[in-house]
Amino acid sequence: MPVKLKPLSEQVIVITGASSGIGLATARRAAKAGAAVVLASRNEEALKTIADEINASGGRAHAVAGDVGDPAQVEAIARAAIARFGGFDTWINDAGVGLYGDLTEIPPEDHERLFRTNYFGVVNGSLEAVKHLKGRKSGGAIINLGSVLSDVAVPLLGAYAASEHAVKGFTDALRMELVRDKAPISVTLIKPSSISSPFADHARNYMGKAPRTPLPVYAPEVVADAILRAAQHPTRHVTIGSGGRQMVLLGGGAPRLADRLFAATMPRLATRKGGKTPGDNLHAPGKDGLVRTDAYGGRRFSLYTRAQQHPGVTLGVGLLALVATAAYLGRGPISRNARPMAARMARPLVARAALRRPLAAARLAARHPREAFGLAEALR
Repeated sequence: MPVKLKPLSEQVIVITGASSGIGLATARRAAKAGAAVVLASRNEEALKTIADEINASGGRAHAVAGDVGDPAQVEAIARAAIARFGGFDTWINDAGVGLYGDLTEIPPEDHERLFRTNYFGVVNGSLEAVKHLKGRKSGGAIINLGSVLSDVAVPLLGAYAASEHAVKGFTDALRMELVRDKAPISVTLIKPSSISSPFADHARNYMGKAPRTPLPVYAPEVVADAILRAAQHPTRHVTIGSGGRQMVLLGGGAPRLADRLFAATMPRLATRKGGKTPGDNLHAPGKDGLVRTDAYGGRRFSLYTRAQQHPGVTLGVGLLALVATAAYLGRGPISRNARPMAARMARPLVARAALRRPLAAARLAARHPREAFGLAEALR
C-alpha cells in the first residue's frame, strides 16, 4: 500500500526527547507549521513550560512525562495522544543520552542505561507507533534519530556509537517488515553529524575535560527541518551535514587509516576548554529547556543535506556543470569526442530529472535561460 503523508498542518506528531535540543527545535517548528504536538520526556516540569509556551503562541501542544526505556510508559504516551487529539500521524523517536569515556572505564550499569534509552527507547516507540498506524488507511511516519555514528565508530563515544549502530539495524529491519506487510508506514532514519544541541552538556563524562561534539557543527534546526520534511515526504534516511558523511566514507574506504586517525584526533576533537559540566541526564532528567548549548555555535545550513532532499534540482545543477565542462573541453582538439560523449551520458539523466521535478526544472530554466538553452543545444 503506498504511503501518503499529510501536510504538517493536518498532523498530530508525537516527539520523544522534546524537552531540549533537536526534539525541542522540532516541536516548535512543527507547532508553528500548524501541527498538534505531543511532547514526551522524563522532565515533566520542562515539558509543561514548553507546552504552555506553544499553546500561548497559538499552537497545540500536550505534555506527557515518561521514560522511553519503559514499554508501559511509552504506551501511556500513545494513549495520551489518542485521548487528547484522537490519534497521531507521525511518531518521532528523538530521546537519547550520551556517554564520554573509554569503554573499559564505563560501569556496566551505565552501558545498560544508555541502551535502555537510545536503543530500547526507539524499539518501544516504533512498536507502539506501528500498532496505531498499521491499521489506518492513511498510515503515517516513524522517524528515528540515529547518528553518523550509526555507520562508523569513534573512541570516547564508543558506547553511544554502539547504541546508534543498533538503532540503524532495528530501523532498517522494521522498514523491510512493513514493506513485506504492505503497511502504509514510512520509516526514516535521520543521521545527524555534530550538532550544537546540549547533548554534550547532558552526557555523563568520564574524561578529565569538558566534552564537545567535533567540528563541523550544525544547528539543531537543520535536523528539525529534515525531520519535518520526512514527516511529509516518505524518506529512507538522511545524513545531516557533510562532515559526518566524510567520516563514514573514510571508515568504509580506508578502515585501518580511519582507526589510526580517529584514535589520534578524537581525544582533542571531543574536548574543549573549561571545567566539566556538573550533572548529567543518564539515569535521571537533567537541566532542560534549551535548544542549543551555550558553549559553541552551529551552522544553520547544510548544502549536503539540502542536496539529499532535492535530488532533481541538484542533478540539474550538476548536469549544467557537466555541460559547461564539456563545452570547455570542446575548445581543444578533443572536442569531437568530449562533447558527444558528455551529451550521450547526460541526455537520459536530464530527461529523468525533468520528469521527476518538472516545476523545479522549469524554474531553474527560467532563472538561467542562457545555460538552459546551451544545455538543450548540447543535448540535441
